[in-house]
Amino acid sequence: MKKIIASIALLAAALPAAAQGSPNGAASAASRLAAAPQDREQVAFTLESVGKLLGTSSAARQIEASKVPEALARQARARELHATARTALDAGDLARASALLTEARAVFFEGVRLAAPEEVTAKKLETDYNARLESVKALLGAYRRVASEKGGAARGVTEAIAQIEKFMAAAAAHAQGGRYKEGRAELDRAYLVAKAGVSGLRSGDTLVRSLHFATREEEFHYEVDRNNTHQMLIRVLLEEKRAAERVDGMVQGYVSRSQELRGQADAAAARRDYPEAIRLLEESTAELVKAIRNAGVFIPG
Repeated sequence: MKKIIASIALLAAALPAAAQGSPNGAASAASRLAAAPQDREQVAFTLESVGKLLGTSSAARQIEASKVPEALARQARARELHATARTALDAGDLARASALLTEARAVFFEGVRLAAPEEVTAKKLETDYNARLESVKALLGAYRRVASEKGGAARGVTEAIAQIEKFMAAAAAHAQGGRYKEGRAELDRAYLVAKAGVSGLRSGDTLVRSLHFATREEEFHYEVDRNNTHQMLIRVLLEEKRAAERVDGMVQGYVSRSQELRGQADAAAARRDYPEAIRLLEESTAELVKAIRNAGVFIPG
């Protein structure tokens, strides 16, 4: 897979920008080449290089191994263009030969992309998984530090950390089997539990005052972010339960009450009554904490 991705990168670099960016790119490239002085030796060298690219490169083998009809058709078309370019070169039409070779590369490059969509997608899924894993690790470290600041007052932290580690273990099992999409979903749950836990520890008592909000509006926006995090977490949990047809009426009741309070908080903020908006947001988030716990995930709050 690394070889084919490298081939794609090299092909992209070799193509003129216009050829990659629009259907008329090859024509634009041909126009530029026709307007430039042509050197027979250079065109002959390009002809040979493109011939190897189309016939014996790792990218060519990838297209043939993929057996994707559209990719194979593009490879065949690129070879036709290459053959026509050879005829033009033999006839001394250097500008036409150069333009045809540019088009042959562009068409072949399309074939390469069609031949390896799953490999390219798989690589991106793996990259996204690893990036999210690092974020979860960093947030879990922050969670432990904030809990340590609060000492004995940090009720439920042990349970929440155990839940995060459970999600991370499930993610690792998926990743080991190459199921990065499923693993990323588990990491997203871990991330949201950790973020909700951190925000929960930083609210409700003297520790939140150590954040030193400059204004009540600033504190309101902090509470909005905290509320949004809990909303995302319960949404993920409820999607799982709906898929299993196990949505609890009590959980839905907490969510509905939370949404009602959030609407009232937004209305208070619109009136610039931030103390009232903050109070309502805290109540809304408390309802979401109840919903999350009843959905099977314990978080402090």
